[in-house]
Amino acid sequence: MAATDIARQVGEGCRTVPLAGHVGFDSLPDQLVNKSVSQGFCFNILCVGETGLGKSTLMDTLFNTKFEGEPATHTQPGVQLRSNTYDLQESNVGLKLTIVSTVGFGDQINKEDSYKPIVEFIDAQFEAYLQEELKIRRVLHAYHDSRIHACLYFIAPTGHSLKSLDLVTMKKLDSKVNIIPIIAKSDAISKSELTKFKIKITSELVSNGVQIYQFPTDDESVAEINGTMNAHLPFAVIGSTEELKIGNKMMKARQYPWGTVQVENEAHCDFVKLREMLIRVNMEDLREQTHSRHYELYRRCKLEEMGFQDTDPDSKPFSLQETYEAKRNEFLGELQKKEEEMRQMFVQRVKEKEAELKEAEKELHEKFDRLKKLHQDEKKKLEDKKKSLDDEVNAFKQRKTAAELLQSQGSQAGGSQTLKRDKEKKNLGFL
Repeated sequence: MAATDIARQVGEGCRTVPLAGHVGFDSLPDQLVNKSVSQGFCFNILCVGETGLGKSTLMDTLFNTKFEGEPATHTQPGVQLRSNTYDLQESNVGLKLTIVSTVGFGDQINKEDSYKPIVEFIDAQFEAYLQEELKIRRVLHAYHDSRIHACLYFIAPTGHSLKSLDLVTMKKLDSKVNIIPIIAKSDAISKSELTKFKIKITSELVSNGVQIYQFPTDDESVAEINGTMNAHLPFAVIGSTEELKIGNKMMKARQYPWGTVQVENEAHCDFVKLREMLIRVNMEDLREQTHSRHYELYRRCKLEEMGFQDTDPDSKPFSLQETYEAKRNEFLGELQKKEEEMRQMFVQRVKEKEAELKEAEKELHEKFDRLKKLHQDEKKKLEDKKKSLDDEVNAFKQRKTAAELLQSQGSQAGGSQTLKRDKEKKNLGFL
């Protein structure tokens, strides 16, 4: 800075301060640039869209490289988010790029809850950053910021209208991330259909209250180009990593039987517009909007949910210690209340169990008495039957003995008569 007069506005008047020499704070921007370049930057992109719309191909085309990744299939049982981080270098500027893709989005028969894994993933990144902020020893300068800075929402080139899944998902995401809608594989429909399709999409987004990211126009240096590009949303893009020789130049293009579609030809698609707006012009604004708008909204809601406020009910400055003590006492009171409820519930269940056991014991005793009486009756019957059998056996033995006695007497009498007859026969023979 030259040693000249510096005018400083004070109210409506001016005060002139003469300088004796060069001060040097005009080098502050250079200092910030050098520090930022040495630390590097991070940028996180979320690609949301159905499988097969060319999300991976577009990312490869945007950053002019080939990112490694497994191809997605249509057989996923649910929506999964796959995150990959890459270190890129351009000139002397380093960029830690994170690409998050939605695997299996729109492939299920029941698509009602397809947006939930995406919302949970975004909230998880906000929560991780908030936890790092709330630590006593913070290292935010070395913390890898995983918050999503831009969401590229891929719309299928149907040419008719947005699907219900697209409207529901964008409505759930518009307060959490910067949404940039793009029409994927736009070479699948004609120019006239594409123009009508863009108008239809914009109308449906407005009528359903979906807030998409608008390129900022408050900065004079980019106000004109951003204002023009806002009118081109949603961008109709084509991705291709194949280079073909067109004229004397090698250009990224797609070869068809009817001709060639040039990716970087603005007459063919809006790929160049998307690249300029996303990377060259508004990358820092996307990062800033993520922090100052979406993250701050999440942080405010989370702290209010925890009971923190800027002022107390008397409009006095907020006291963190008092709020902590109040929440702690409230938590302890709720804990004691739950403990008392659980104790009462336990006592009630013990009483109910005791009553059940007593009833079961009573039934058991009654059953035992019935079985005992039945046993005694059966035993008495058996004893009576045994006695009757014993009497019959004794009577039978007596009859048997009498019969044997009679038989023996009869046999003795018969023997004596036989001897007498023999003797008589003998005497007669001698005569």
